[in-house]
Amino acid sequence: MEKLLERVTGELLGNLSVESIYSNEPVRVRRFPKPWKLLGSGNYAAVFFHPDYADYAVKVYAPGRPGLQEEAEVYRRLGNHHSYSECYYAGSNFLLLKRLNGVTFYNCIKRGIPITDQAIEDIDSALEYARSRQLHPHDVHGKNVMIHNGRGLIVDVSDFLKQEDCSMWKDFKKAYYRLYRPIASRWLFPVPAIMLEAVRKGYQLWRRRRKK
Repeated sequence: MEKLLERVTGELLGNLSVESIYSNEPVRVRRFPKPWKLLGSGNYAAVFFHPDYADYAVKVYAPGRPGLQEEAEVYRRLGNHHSYSECYYAGSNFLLLKRLNGVTFYNCIKRGIPITDQAIEDIDSALEYARSRQLHPHDVHGKNVMIHNGRGLIVDVSDFLKQEDCSMWKDFKKAYYRLYRPIASRWLFPVPAIMLEAVRKGYQLWRRRRKK
C-alpha cells in the first residue's frame, strides 16, 4: 500500500485536473495521467484506479468541495460490511478505498441489464445497517448503487452524516416496483442516455418544487 500511496501523491495528484462547475452536477475531470483509469465522478469527487492495484480505488475531491473528513468518518462507523467499500487511508484531498466491482443501477437501465429484487433487498438491508451505526443514509439513487453477481452494493456514502430526510431511495424503489419491474419482466431493453438524463433532470426539478 505504501508504494500505491507514493503513486497517488506523486503520479496521480501531480498530473490531475478535477474541477467542480456546478454544485449539483458531477465534477469534471480535465486531465489525468496514464495508466490510471477513471471509474466515475460525483458531485464532490472523481474516482480512479491503477491497473497494477486493481483492488483499490482513489477518490479525489475537487478543489473547494467539502466533505472528505466526513466521508472518512462514515467509513469508520461502517467498518467491514459486504455491501460497502472500506477506507484504508485519508489524505488531504483524497481517500484510498476498497474498489467495488459492478454496474450501477443507472447503467443497468441504460444497457438493458436486469436489476434483481435481491439487489434491491440488499440495498435496503445495507441502509438499515448504516442506521444502526448512527448514520443517516442520504443521496442514495441509481448512480450511487451497483449490482454485482445479482447482489446490491452502495458505492457512495459521502452524505451519510447529513441529518435531513432524503426520499431518493424510496422514490427509486417506487419506480422500480411500479414501472421497471412490470416492464422488465416482459421486455428488457436499453434506454437511451438522453432519455435517462431527461428523467433525471425532471426528477431533480420535481424534488425542488416538492420542497417548497
